[in-house]
Amino acid sequence: MRKYVSDVRLAGTGRLTWFGFHVYDAALFVPPGFDLAQAAEQPFVLELTYARRLEGRSIAEASRDEIARLGFGTEAQRARWHEQMVKLFPNVTKGQRLAGVHLPGTGARFYFNGQFLGSVDDPQFALAFFAIWLDERTRAPQLRESLLKGLPAVRTAGV
Repeated sequence: MRKYVSDVRLAGTGRLTWFGFHVYDAALFVPPGFDLAQAAEQPFVLELTYARRLEGRSIAEASRDEIARLGFGTEAQRARWHEQMVKLFPNVTKGQRLAGVHLPGTGARFYFNGQFLGSVDDPQFALAFFAIWLDERTRAPQLRESLLKGLPAVRTAGV
């Protein structure tokens, strides 16, 4: 993870299952002193290792839908973000990894099996995107808890 963000450590890992199917394993890497309440001002990495084949377009659509459900962005912003995600996210198969790097004040960079895919240079997008996993309102609260287990007690309502 150091190639994405220097001086990071593993905060936690977890597994996402959907209707009993293993979709991916997730790992959150954070710098020392990371505070979820101040996540927008700190770099961090979220890496997903897929357990099954998924189309990049489906990943982008699910991300767009979750961002909308959480109430981030305007309809126009979400449409623009969706277009960018469709262009960036590749089809994945079992064992392949997608990593998202939060860059404070800049946006998010994405990597596929360690190779740079591209970036979305919009801090509002980055906040919305990573909220899918880190916001208290996530659809996967057990995964969120597992990702954050190595951090001090979380005292915030959102990312």
